[in-house]
Amino acid sequence: MKVKIDEDACTGCGLCCDTCPDVFEMGDTVAAVKVAEVPEDAEETCQEAVDSCPVECITVVE
Repeated sequence: MKVKIDEDACTGCGLCCDTCPDVFEMGDTVAAVKVAEVPEDAEETCQEAVDSCPVECITVVE
């Protein structure tokens, strides 16, 4: 599983980082993906972060 963030749409709320800190981190103003491949043990919380994003800027890339 891989994810990407649309940096133009991200508001920097930090919800994804709070939900799945193994995959997401805050940059200067927006969130960023810090791993190339989501670890198996983080897939569930990563999907939670995708589903919870208030601006829907995180997408799963198969």
